[in-house]
Amino acid sequence: MSSQGVDASFPKAKRLLNARDFSRVFDSADAKASHKYLLLLAKLNDAPGHRLGLVIAKKNVRLAVQRNRIKRLAREFFRKLPASEANMDVVLLTRRGIDQLDNAELSSILQQQWQKLGRYIPKPESNTIQDR
Repeated sequence: MSSQGVDASFPKAKRLLNARDFSRVFDSADAKASHKYLLLLAKLNDAPGHRLGLVIAKKNVRLAVQRNRIKRLAREFFRKLPASEANMDVVLLTRRGIDQLDNAELSSILQQQWQKLGRYIPKPESNTIQDR
């Protein structure tokens, strides 16, 4: 499987790992993107690259197989994001019914919500010319 030549890992540096990191996003999110099946909350960060936190409750997704599939798809989506965008801490919260979606539908929803989120987050200042 690793003969593809692509790094498929999702290192700890790319994840929100503790309650403090999650609370920072929950308490003061800079942007929100809501959908019937999920909610994305984002907060600008100083770390290089995006960091992802997943909240997939048993209440909303009963089967562990489905929770793991959703996590895998979300990680894969975030792993492939371009590094040229603003660095954010993002928390993905799932809602009821998300386990009924197939992989293509879920990927499409993640893409749409990421674009919606990007509209509310300012572009990195290093790439813009300040007119002030």
